[in-house]
Amino acid sequence: MPKIKTKKAAAKRFRVTGSGKVKKKNANTRHLLSNKSTKSKRQARGTTMVESLGDLKRIKKMMPYQF
Repeated sequence: MPKIKTKKAAAKRFRVTGSGKVKKKNANTRHLLSNKSTKSKRQARGTTMVESLGDLKRIKKMMPYQF
């Protein structure tokens, strides 16, 4: 049985915590920032957890050796 390759695009975007949760960076912080409010830019700082069960299932398939 051959090894399953990790999707590198997913590996660059997501990190798995010690408890098995998936961490991701918030969206909307790349460009056109002058049109966005200070509050929305501040709240988009840092990272958040992936909550959707469907997304988690998809990420687990793309990163088989991280879980």
